[in-house]
Amino acid sequence: MLDNIVTTRYWHQLDDGRIQCDLCPRACKLNNGQRGLCFVRACDNDQIVLTTYGRSSGFCVDPIEKKPLNHFFPGTSVLSFGTAGCNLACKFCQNWDISKSRQMDTLADAASPEQLAITANKLQCRSIAFTYNDPVIFHEYAIDVAQACKEQNINSVAVSAGYVCAEPRAEFYQYIDAVNIDLKAFTEDFYYKITGSHLEPVLETLKYIKQETDTWLEITTLLIPGENDSRDEIESMTQWIMEQLGANVPLHFSAFHPDWKMHDKPRTPLQTLKNARSIAIMNGLNYVYTGNVHDEEGDTTFCDNCGEALIVRDWYQIKNWNLTEDGRCPSCQSQCSGKFEQRPGNWGAKRQPVRLQNSL
Repeated sequence: MLDNIVTTRYWHQLDDGRIQCDLCPRACKLNNGQRGLCFVRACDNDQIVLTTYGRSSGFCVDPIEKKPLNHFFPGTSVLSFGTAGCNLACKFCQNWDISKSRQMDTLADAASPEQLAITANKLQCRSIAFTYNDPVIFHEYAIDVAQACKEQNINSVAVSAGYVCAEPRAEFYQYIDAVNIDLKAFTEDFYYKITGSHLEPVLETLKYIKQETDTWLEITTLLIPGENDSRDEIESMTQWIMEQLGANVPLHFSAFHPDWKMHDKPRTPLQTLKNARSIAIMNGLNYVYTGNVHDEEGDTTFCDNCGEALIVRDWYQIKNWNLTEDGRCPSCQSQCSGKFEQRPGNWGAKRQPVRLQNSL
């Protein structure tokens, strides 16, 4: 038997005796003792098991804007954690030391769902985030944590590439209060060659979240020079978002830096991000941001009706809060889309690593 395992239910046996994992569209077909591409789901005793339940690569308290989520309780803190592995193979991965890990000693910290919920409450975090690597692959652990957090009145936030099959997707988003989906590009060629996956399942996830759930949705696209930053592609992507998801889904264009297996590309110029933001706004999107750069205009939330600056940010720091108590523009009374409290949180931009045993 494998260590730290829990049994799962999204799999079936093939005629040749192998077991197919049905969690994500990759559909890994495994013999006993083999692991899927994600590395953390394995075939053991003719069933698919999760091998990293209750184990994490570390914990940190972050601003919610770092996820990035700009319209979900701005200014509040979130207890962030991840595990190891990933079900995509992105050549540009910015968290490759975690998502590409094949070493169980990466998972230095152990935590039950109940411990995590109590810790988030003790640290006065408004939310807990499944991040650093994709929670799709630790589906059972994430759901148990989310359920435990509900009992502590803690929100559950996911940061995901959205590469998941329909049945587990429906189960997962019953428990998730907010998500940022990484829409990595808008061509099948990019998805296949650069990430080892496919575009259409991600688009289906985006439509499902927006049209079938109450989960607050934001989207991030990391713009890589020469790969997914052309005007035509940004036009097509933002038109699709407008038509399929609507004007009020926040979109973040984020700057790439050379990492993992893509050191041959330069950092994303600020002007590329600004151009993409302009295209998105021209195509009707109301809330478009730039990330990983210093750009106050691109960090600011504007009223979609009159253009008033509602939330002025500098990176993850809120400099000015100009929403009414019920989340409206003070000038024209238009509602700003999102989840807001009467006042923003005061966590600021700091990042605070946490050792779980010391936080209880």
